[in-house]
Amino acid sequence: MTPRDPLALLRDVGALITNDHLVYTSGRHGSSYVNKDALYPHTAATSAVCAQLAQHYAAAQVQVVAGPTVGGVIMAQWTAHHLSSLLGYEVLAVYAEETLTSDGNKERTFRRGYDALVAGKRVLVVEDILTTGGSARMVVAAVVAAGGDVVGVGALCNRGDLSAAQLNAPQLYCLSNVPLESYSAEACPLCAAGVPVNMRLGKGAAFVALRDGGRSFGGHAPEPPSD
Repeated sequence: MTPRDPLALLRDVGALITNDHLVYTSGRHGSSYVNKDALYPHTAATSAVCAQLAQHYAAAQVQVVAGPTVGGVIMAQWTAHHLSSLLGYEVLAVYAEETLTSDGNKERTFRRGYDALVAGKRVLVVEDILTTGGSARMVVAAVVAAGGDVVGVGALCNRGDLSAAQLNAPQLYCLSNVPLESYSAEACPLCAAGVPVNMRLGKGAAFVALRDGGRSFGGHAPEPPSD
């Protein structure tokens, strides 16, 4: 069976938004958005995209698939499931949780005994959406710290035009690429043209509330968006 076009699949489940006016987590504005949370309730669609990742890495002798919490947990489970079927042995699925270092910086670590499952194993790191690559990069670092061997990174969508080198990985395979076209609020051509802000996705509602002095929230403006 020919694999479905990932972008078409994302559109079908309402996970790919284009030609709109979105406010991203960073506070910047753009016209496209990948709503990964709209994908995960559809198990057949989620399974299908992870099957494509598994097929690509089938020759890499993967023993463990690791993802970041939260969405990466689902990606890891399905990708490991399909790799197990393809390879004829059990491929494990684990996840790395966000923690704070002693100096207050974020990192990801394997807890719950998962570090022992990663040690000495060939590990595929998976992520849903790559924007800055921060989460995937931290999972790669966590695998290395646990003594695992990273064979590559697989992702549903590369929004940040990232390379394998930027993730400290030997290989990067993404099912789709959606350009990260973005503007500051002050320089946004969509705002200048009066295109309404999408209030349902991203930080649109918070932006409009701040812009309008809190009128959209009964006079109480929410906290400004943060990265």
